[in-house]
Amino acid sequence: MQDYEESVSFLGTWGPFQKRVFLLLCLTSIPGGYHVLSVFFLLATPSHHCHIPAHSNLSEDWILASIPVQEAGGRPERSSCSRYELDLVQNLSAVGGKPALNWINQSSAEVLMSSLKREGCKDGWTYSTEHYESTVVSEFNLVCSDQWKQPLTSLLYFLGGLFGCFISGQISDRFGRKPVLFGAIFALSLFSSAVAFAPSWPVFIVLFFMLGMGQITSFIAAFVLGSELLMGSTRVIFCSLCLPFVYVIATLLLPVTAYLVSSWRHLSLTMAVPGLVCLPFWWLIPESPRWLVSHGRIQEAELLLRSAALHNRVEAPYVIFIPANVEKETSEKVESTSILDQLKTANIRNVTLMLWIIWFSLNVSFFGISFNMSALYGNPFLNYFLLTAVELPAYTASWLVVRTLPRRLSCISFTLLGALALLLIQITLDSNPAITLTLVLLGKFGILAGIAVLYMFTSELSPTVIRNTAMSSSAMFSRVGSSVSPYLLQLAVFNQFLPWIIVGCLSLLSVLVCFFLPETFRQPLIDTIEQMPPVQWFRWPWASTPPPEDDGKLAKDQTTAPEIICTSRL
Repeated sequence: MQDYEESVSFLGTWGPFQKRVFLLLCLTSIPGGYHVLSVFFLLATPSHHCHIPAHSNLSEDWILASIPVQEAGGRPERSSCSRYELDLVQNLSAVGGKPALNWINQSSAEVLMSSLKREGCKDGWTYSTEHYESTVVSEFNLVCSDQWKQPLTSLLYFLGGLFGCFISGQISDRFGRKPVLFGAIFALSLFSSAVAFAPSWPVFIVLFFMLGMGQITSFIAAFVLGSELLMGSTRVIFCSLCLPFVYVIATLLLPVTAYLVSSWRHLSLTMAVPGLVCLPFWWLIPESPRWLVSHGRIQEAELLLRSAALHNRVEAPYVIFIPANVEKETSEKVESTSILDQLKTANIRNVTLMLWIIWFSLNVSFFGISFNMSALYGNPFLNYFLLTAVELPAYTASWLVVRTLPRRLSCISFTLLGALALLLIQITLDSNPAITLTLVLLGKFGILAGIAVLYMFTSELSPTVIRNTAMSSSAMFSRVGSSVSPYLLQLAVFNQFLPWIIVGCLSLLSVLVCFFLPETFRQPLIDTIEQMPPVQWFRWPWASTPPPEDDGKLAKDQTTAPEIICTSRL
């Protein structure tokens, strides 16, 4: 409805009703934020080596010498997937031999271990309990020949997020915003509890897929409901600053919890608690009046708005929505849109393809950084805590910058900063862990701030008639990028710098593509595909086109064009 915000302006923007909705919706983002790092802690890989059975009757020296020592990252490490043949080692121990690790100063009674044959871990593995009492990897032995199951499990978690992203908007359009929000929160608690009792890896990945679906859906539903219930500057602060802040704070709680609860099953049960706490909010958070009006449920919308007016101690008008206008708006058939409309004309096709490339590249880099953190030395809980904490200044910086600087310049600057930091990691990776961690945090800051600007940039570049579809398709490409990211770490087998080089180069690709996008800073939002601005085949990011003079045509178009609420398929 075109005049919806004018019709409900009597409520104001910051009364008791808005304060309650603002606070409670921020709190509903905690379950989703609490689960976002679960893939890293539940699937953590502790240090491990082949198990030597107690009945082998070997001395402590022979047990230690039975595991080959190899160099990894310039440091000696015990082999994770092989041992010297146990029968041969037992025979050498029985005849009184002693193990020798090298030939220098080797006596006649010592055996050079490196000359012995090796075998796989026939008796299983012994896992380090320095950081984790147990993980999914250690319990189901997802190592060595079954190591391929680790990235596949992460892939299915992110594919669950992609599937949830795809269906949540359609369900929300049909049944309302509120049922989707609380349905997703309930699903998070349900499947997080169920995961804790998974008896095998196949059962675990099915439940983990469902957990991924609820994680992204809950945040999107809270974002959508808040953007429709709140208005004006309150909506801007909620969507761009406060909701992401609470989400990040919830994310920071998981490394702390994982440090205190070192068993993966107990950790999974603990992650179900925030969702259970948020379920009673069902009786405190209303449905979206805008959604009710768009579905012709005018009486329910007016009843809700009059209740809000009582909370705000303001007087509601006798008629909130003019019946003639309501009947006209609700009777109009809005032409259905699809992803193919984004490829309809040359202008929108070029912009759409470039946005898809940027969304994919930045999300591969964003999640690739998180997965590559496991390759860094140091305490994993502290590393992930710092990696998440850097998101708070990133969101703040992006919110401040987009208020005064062009979108292209903001996105390019942040992403370029992150790309350069990631490419410099290969210089310090082995020599200076502290500097390496600093570069990783700087890279995460730049990439995340660039993504934060990209959310607004994509919305402003999309015409109203397909803005829902455009945001949905961009979100799906971001999930495709996050699904690819678990496999980046596997490339370290060929070269330990390769994962960092790839995420840095993909970020540079995003910078290059962003140069050609049209600028939207201080420009009116476009409503139709025909108003789509042409691609700037090369234009400096600080150069922006002045706003066009208002000749009255735009206002006329906005009055007659049917409104598409920008919330249906995000």
